[in-house]
Amino acid sequence: MAAGLDAPHLPIPAPIDAYGNGGFRFGGMSGGLSHRGSLLCFPDGIWAWPVASVAELNEASLAPVFAHAGSIDVFLIGGGRDPFVLPAHLRALLREHSISVDTMATGPAVRTYNILLAENRRAGVGLIAVD
Repeated sequence: MAAGLDAPHLPIPAPIDAYGNGGFRFGGMSGGLSHRGSLLCFPDGIWAWPVASVAELNEASLAPVFAHAGSIDVFLIGGGRDPFVLPAHLRALLREHSISVDTMATGPAVRTYNILLAENRRAGVGLIAVD
């Protein structure tokens, strides 16, 4: 189980099929949203993430990422509608855990994560939900 998180919504990695309206659809589920709110996706599953904006990114909200340091090489952060710059101290913490990080808007992060997943890359993503 990921540090500080409840049980995963899905205990395997899966592509993100859709995003918007405050949530995400994943794992081939049809119909409406699979999850309302933000997500963390790792090689061991998809988890709820209680982060609603980039202002909430801090060492505590990234703790599950640090806990997955042995299973990921790259971590993407989809920060909502707009691109953003991760504060230097958070970038340094990720680097200390040997995790490369890239930040972008949520849409590009979804697409990039899906490509990395299809390539069997050791990747994770934090996706902040957009309306």
